[in-house]
Amino acid sequence: MPTLNRRQFLKQSMGAAAALTVFSGPRVFGANERIVVGIMGTGGRGTSLVEKFAARQDVAIAYVCDPDTRRAKAAAGLVEKAQGRAPKAVQDFRRVLEDKSVDVMINATPDHWHALGTILACQAGKDVYVEKPMAHNVWEGRKMVEAARKYKRVVTVGMQSRSAPYVRKAFEILRSGRLGEIHEVRVLNQMLQPMSKPPGQPPPAELDYELWCGPAAKPAFSAAGNWLPFFEYSCGPIPGDAVHQLDLARFLLGDPPAPKSVIASSAIRVLRDGRDTPDTQVAAYEYDDLTLQFNGALWTPYLKKTPMELRDKDQTPNWPFNSTRIEIYGTRGFMYVGRHGDGWQLFDADAKRVESATGRQGDPAHIENFLQCVRSRALPAADVEQGQQSVLLCHLANIAWRAGKGSLAFDPQTESFPNAPEANQFLKRKYREPWVVPDRV
Repeated sequence: MPTLNRRQFLKQSMGAAAALTVFSGPRVFGANERIVVGIMGTGGRGTSLVEKFAARQDVAIAYVCDPDTRRAKAAAGLVEKAQGRAPKAVQDFRRVLEDKSVDVMINATPDHWHALGTILACQAGKDVYVEKPMAHNVWEGRKMVEAARKYKRVVTVGMQSRSAPYVRKAFEILRSGRLGEIHEVRVLNQMLQPMSKPPGQPPPAELDYELWCGPAAKPAFSAAGNWLPFFEYSCGPIPGDAVHQLDLARFLLGDPPAPKSVIASSAIRVLRDGRDTPDTQVAAYEYDDLTLQFNGALWTPYLKKTPMELRDKDQTPNWPFNSTRIEIYGTRGFMYVGRHGDGWQLFDADAKRVESATGRQGDPAHIENFLQCVRSRALPAADVEQGQQSVLLCHLANIAWRAGKGSLAFDPQTESFPNAPEANQFLKRKYREPWVVPDRV
């Protein structure tokens, strides 16, 4: 891709968007009309979403997009097999934004592309399904919310657990007061991650490395296959997974706004492989009458996610060794809630199990909710504002560590840290021209 100056980039990126948003409101779909989709990012999660969306009769995937043409070609083959017609496979996602027939952009890129990709899609008149963690930093997340509201777009985040029916039942139990008053919730996300790979060879010819790096720095090639442990591209491996449980906890609590403060301790204790994100994180978030605790680590082999083959079965996990559980402490009872269809168990004041339920993963219901909202223009289950509030918890723990602070007061109104300039410097990232998130979206 040739280098563009900022004016050229904005003109090329937003020209079609301007035409759409000046005179075109959200499209009204016929009862049997298919929603036309483009997919940005066809790595592991992107490929999974390709398969899930392509399997639906109410969706037509028109584009698959990835800076690596090998990935895009493989994803196009999956779509052709499922829908009987091959989509266009492109490297540059802006080709998708220019096509007025596309209704939805699925953004399954690394974290550093979530904000700009989503904002440009909103400006181009596309609704967006963006993967978690929603934003690379606090400021970008707020700009994503602003773009969704300004251009009246449906933007949902891939935090699918809140759409699972068994989670909704757990929410109803908590709302009924059976646990009494809830003043403490503990979120666990501990698992085993191998050491990072050493730097690789020069970029392969099939990869547009300039485009892959986008808003982030462009170092010697290695990050495209090893980006998760580095703040330049990521919120970190722990937040990248833990945001699911933190969001699930927020949903069960009625989606409270941001906490007043965070007390956090993070470190690199085991995986000393050149990463700059922690392999160990502990945080406590303070609300008016609630403490939300979080524990995360990447070096605990005995704590495991539920195996893939057991995630949609009628069984609950071995809770003490389940790495993605939530513990809810009430004045009259206690509750385990799991991710991945793990269900929940309810205990009374005498520690007797009084009720339990198994479940199924939330992906099908979450995609269904999103597509229904594309048609109805209602707010989706994981609306962009909830995505911002949930990933904010990850950012708070990260910033406390990066700023060298054990505790930080937080102002939810300004989304900043009063009297802590050393922390406020991490609210936003440095951008690489021309891939800049604008102040005014």
